[in-house]
Amino acid sequence: MVQAKTKAAAGNRRAPSPSRLDKFTLRDSRPLQARPQNAASLRRPLAFAGLLVGATLLLYSPVGTHPFINYDDPDYVVNNSHLQMGITWETLTWALTATEQSNWHPLTWLSHALDCQLFGLNAGGHHWMSLAIHVLNTVILFLLLWRTTGAPGRSLLVAALFALHPLNVESVAWIAERKNVLSTLFFLLTMGAYGWYARNPAVRRYLVVTLLFVLGLASKPMVVTLPFVLLLLDFWPLQRIKNWSTPSPVFAAPQQAVSRLLLEKLPLLALSAGSAAITLVAQGQTVIPTQLLPLGVRLENALYASGMYLLKAVWPVHLSLIYPHPGRTLEIWQPALAALTILAVSLVAWKRRLSEPYLVVGWLWFLGTAVPVIGVVQVGMQVIADRYAYVPLIGVFLIFVWEAGNLADRFGLTLWPRIMAATLVLAGMSFMTWRQIGYWRSDAEVWIHALQVTKDNPVAEHALATNLLESGRYQEGMIHLRNYARLEPLDADAQARVGADSMDHGRLPEAIDDFEAAIRAQAVLAKYGLAAMAPRGLALTYANLGVIHSQLGDETNADADIRKALDTDAPTVEQMISRLSQEVAANPTAPGAYRLGLLLRLTGREPEAQQAFALSVQLDSQSKRPVAEESAKH
Repeated sequence: MVQAKTKAAAGNRRAPSPSRLDKFTLRDSRPLQARPQNAASLRRPLAFAGLLVGATLLLYSPVGTHPFINYDDPDYVVNNSHLQMGITWETLTWALTATEQSNWHPLTWLSHALDCQLFGLNAGGHHWMSLAIHVLNTVILFLLLWRTTGAPGRSLLVAALFALHPLNVESVAWIAERKNVLSTLFFLLTMGAYGWYARNPAVRRYLVVTLLFVLGLASKPMVVTLPFVLLLLDFWPLQRIKNWSTPSPVFAAPQQAVSRLLLEKLPLLALSAGSAAITLVAQGQTVIPTQLLPLGVRLENALYASGMYLLKAVWPVHLSLIYPHPGRTLEIWQPALAALTILAVSLVAWKRRLSEPYLVVGWLWFLGTAVPVIGVVQVGMQVIADRYAYVPLIGVFLIFVWEAGNLADRFGLTLWPRIMAATLVLAGMSFMTWRQIGYWRSDAEVWIHALQVTKDNPVAEHALATNLLESGRYQEGMIHLRNYARLEPLDADAQARVGADSMDHGRLPEAIDDFEAAIRAQAVLAKYGLAAMAPRGLALTYANLGVIHSQLGDETNADADIRKALDTDAPTVEQMISRLSQEVAANPTAPGAYRLGLLLRLTGREPEAQQAFALSVQLDSQSKRPVAEESAKH
């Protein structure tokens, strides 16, 4: 009787309108259509895939004319002699054992080597390869969603947001981030293989899943969260968990007990644990110690970072290659608001987990895949990074699209209003992405934009200073180097170079402060076992400081400084004197001769010093201002 009433109710229910996108009517967003079986039914998904390819290639085509940038690209490609040989046995053995750039990612190294073999150091070829992988990721994401949900329209919109969102520009337009797009390729391929395995669990299919996962880990260790994501897929859309839901009407896969599903993830979790251990070893000194950044501060910033990723997913403005870490400067309301947002969304997702399972899956996808990069283990001093959102935001896009589709269903919107709304959103995103791509035309544009949209950004100041100095724009470059030294007082090399510039321009008291700041920074870094100035740089710093003290008549400190310079690296002091002697002989100047005399006198060579002083007076009796030794400008 109950069954009869149910059938009658189903018969009286209004049939879904053909104009409704993907024919969704159920609250859990499952389509009432079987998966396509014939060529005619494949036309729309294939057309959608072609549309994604064309739109993405057109939008990103300017990257083909962009150069390498001066941040990470030199270490990954331009100055990496291992890769410039192309694919060789030597390159392969190096890639398998290298932990350069604080990661073990041999497949990424090999992909760069392949680019070098195909394109040499033509940056355009490297950019096109990264773009091709991004396009492939977009198409695979669309096909995976379509096959598992039977909803080509909604799957198209999720994939389009992934392809065209401004936050993903960094992963595509930055050659050094090949690891991001490449690891995501294997992340998605592993998901596809897992779906294949879920339909007919067998050892050989599981081995394919495992192999693709290993390739993902060998591209970038961020994919360690993939076993967790596969558990989410078991819940929805695969619906593999016995007694939790009915089997999927779209993707036929036998249901299993929770214990069995957990058990089949254990080998993958073991691989994740191994990759995490290797990564911690590889990162070494790049991990910020808790003495400098306590755990409480890290947790506050982790909450804040999660909130910022959500905000930039919805309103992607003021995007920067580097977002400076706020350290202890966050206002209490900032992490508190992020925590409340996370809690509120989590409660809603949990409450609606059975009726709208995409909510809990998308939300946990976002939170879970971001765990390795939210700063609990802090590497570098960025609070967030656009590239870190490449995979996590797929979960946010999933929620947005499915929720918007259900809302449109409730209001009975026909196809064309939905298409117009989606087109407006994608057009806005595409415009912002096109503008963001334009900032990657050169080093200067990348860093000038970063300084415009962030505050107190030491990495951007340093990178822009380097670019300007290498371009011969010395005065502009030193302005940004001074800004950097102010923001990073523990960079001993930068403090010393700023001191050399102050010395060159006759600002001797200021130069003393700069050189002493370099020495203090050296002591602090040495205390924590962190990398600091090389002995040569420290010896030059002491020697320059000694010259200034001597010039100001403070012979006691001058002698002490020279002794420290000789104790630190005596050959460097001798090289400094020898090089300055050659410069004075080749191009005599009064300041150069006077400085040479001071150095000779401080090292006990008084007769030679007097000759240099005499030459200085001969050249200009009024000029006795020392000039910083060029090699001190590290």
